[in-house]
Amino acid sequence: MSATVEHARTAIRPLRVVVVIGSTRAGRFGPTVADWFVRQASLRDTIDIDVVDAGQVELPRAFGGAAEHPSLAEATDKLARADAFVVVTPEYNHSYPGTLKNLIDTHHTEWQAKPVGFVSYGGISGGLRAVEHLRPVFAELHAVTVRDSVALPHPWGRFDDAGALTDPDAAEAAAAVLLDQLVWWGEALRAARAVRPYGK
Repeated sequence: MSATVEHARTAIRPLRVVVVIGSTRAGRFGPTVADWFVRQASLRDTIDIDVVDAGQVELPRAFGGAAEHPSLAEATDKLARADAFVVVTPEYNHSYPGTLKNLIDTHHTEWQAKPVGFVSYGGISGGLRAVEHLRPVFAELHAVTVRDSVALPHPWGRFDDAGALTDPDAAEAAAAVLLDQLVWWGEALRAARAVRPYGK
């Protein structure tokens, strides 16, 4: 198949975006934030959404690649098939959860040459310090982090019982910018990988 034909084929296929929920604490707020973002992304028919929830994955206690941990098979398959990622993270003590780092480090090629966006939440900074710590981690894994993110300061009283934001305008606008950038990078990198596998 020629590069031109392959590029055209991948360009019309919806972008497969995996939302990664990073918190595993009891009473965590991450699923509420993630569900809200998934609804925003699902408004676009050019995106297919899947979720990897660190709280629902049996994370390894010892460091090693995903192949060494069969319990991660489903999550690993989702990450491998993804065209792009959005990491939903809280901020714990000016950084991101250790369980999220464990999930990230257990994988390697799954992240390569793909874009990563961030939705963060926390205190006054809205989790931005966690995001800034995650950017160099993904750079080391040969992923591309998109510039704009969604930050939700003090989110706990900002969602109604249905999981909708009570003051949605700014957050929805930020989500739209993030998704625009994620789709641009996701489509460009997917087309590039189809022509020439990364690292080859």
